[in-house]
Amino acid sequence: MYFQSMTEFWAMGGYGLFVWLSFGITYALLALLTGYSHYQHKQFKRNLSARLAREQRVKQYQEQVK
Repeated sequence: MYFQSMTEFWAMGGYGLFVWLSFGITYALLALLTGYSHYQHKQFKRNLSARLAREQRVKQYQEQVK
């Protein structure tokens, strides 16, 4: 689509608000999804580390009891 000026480009034939709002919401949701995924990954690594440490302590205790 060809626009005569940048103002027409931003206006998008009267639908600019909806077009740019939808782009903004999409990018905001993608950023939130990326941040949440990063948070979950860190939480998973912490939980896995704690679980492995707990299993190691149980194993050491069982060897001491024998």
